[in-house]
Amino acid sequence: MWLLFAVGSAVFAALTSILAKIGIDGVNSHLATAIRTLVVVLLAWGMVFLTHAEGGLRDISRRSWVFLILSGLATGLSWLCYYKALQVGDVSKVVPIDKMSVVLTLILAFVFLHEEMTAKSVIGCLLIGAGTLVMVL
Repeated sequence: MWLLFAVGSAVFAALTSILAKIGIDGVNSHLATAIRTLVVVLLAWGMVFLTHAEGGLRDISRRSWVFLILSGLATGLSWLCYYKALQVGDVSKVVPIDKMSVVLTLILAFVFLHEEMTAKSVIGCLLIGAGTLVMVL
């Protein structure tokens, strides 16, 4: 089931880039990010209430709150940077650089989460890095 959601994530992420580039024309990038964020907030809370998950708020630990808030800050900063980059750059160059987050995530997962860095992971990271350079140069 995770694969289906991962593919959905990739499809919607691709649509996000194209729709954002079209929609951001003539709009301040920070205002565009705020509008997008509002839509995401409404959609996310709608899903919480639709699935009756709101009762779980009481069960969230202080540690989880801290890391979810930090994750939200990182997401917000990522989106602000992404929208500014989309506004002034080509989608075909911005998106590959943005997807370098895959490489950074694998490295951070190895360092902080002690996840295994296999030969396959290293080769994949090198290929993603090389592919990004080919696409943006």
